[in-house]
Amino acid sequence: MITTVDYHTAGEPFRIVTGGVPDLPGATVLERRALLGAGGAAAEDVDRVRRLLCHEPRGHADMYGCFLVPPDDPGAHLGVLFWHKDGYSTACGHGTIALGVHAVREGLVRADPDGETDVVVDVPSGRVTARVRCSGGAVRSVTFVSVPSYVIARGVRAGGVEVDLAWGGAIYASVPAGALGLSVEPRHLTGLIARARAIKADLADHPAARHPSDERLSGVYGVIFHDALPDADGVTRQRNVTVFADGEVDRSPCGSGTAARLALLHDEGLRGPLVHESVVGSAFLARVAGVTEEGIVPEIEGMAYRTGRHVFELDPEDPIGTGFTLR
Repeated sequence: MITTVDYHTAGEPFRIVTGGVPDLPGATVLERRALLGAGGAAAEDVDRVRRLLCHEPRGHADMYGCFLVPPDDPGAHLGVLFWHKDGYSTACGHGTIALGVHAVREGLVRADPDGETDVVVDVPSGRVTARVRCSGGAVRSVTFVSVPSYVIARGVRAGGVEVDLAWGGAIYASVPAGALGLSVEPRHLTGLIARARAIKADLADHPAARHPSDERLSGVYGVIFHDALPDADGVTRQRNVTVFADGEVDRSPCGSGTAARLALLHDEGLRGPLVHESVVGSAFLARVAGVTEEGIVPEIEGMAYRTGRHVFELDPEDPIGTGFTLR
């Protein structure tokens, strides 16, 4: 029996596994993620649960979720391993927002019913915060405070176009959709997915895809296609879609991707907030909270909503087993 509590953040699913996962050794969240990538019996036991919950018929090709694990030290409330259909990511902003709501609503973290409460979370890329704002005892919004984010490289040729690369807890390649003759609209998703795969393939061995200090964080995780929108009351607005892993489409504006976009825009001179819209019309409000030697400190505001509680099981006679993906 595997239990979960499911949320969506700005339309993107997030399945939090609350029971039924075998223990995974490791002193830190990043060590546990590395162990999962290295294989072995312990990793396979845990990964069977990921496949069961993420693949069809219990999930789908764009499913997303996490395993809760111990934090790196007592300075954080939670540790988390983010997963998708192809494996485990280094960061997830929409998931961190959902975890903030979950921690407060489930009583995992004691919260101010009429104020802000910080839920501190250790993720593979570092320590992040979900700042949960409550009013009348109800959660009203969550601000995701990301790891320092920065520009890695500009004008890198990949997939027949020039892209900019930035770190936002993961490495993202960023390109205007118009440079490909496309736009950020559902009708263009098939073309955007194909171009994202080509861009990622060309960047697989590029020096800009290497993390400067920890090889375990290397690799281009997602490709962000963006369109400029008319400013509203002097506030910069853009619409984006992030294609991550192997062709997965983020329905939200992508939290860690927004952090990477904010690093690029700040480098270009943006000093005000950014309204970052998604391909389904939802939005995050992003701003630079400060600048450090490592990069900008992004704050990204959104909200998550619980969609259900589930108990999953695997019938030992089921020939489909842990499932399949069609894309």
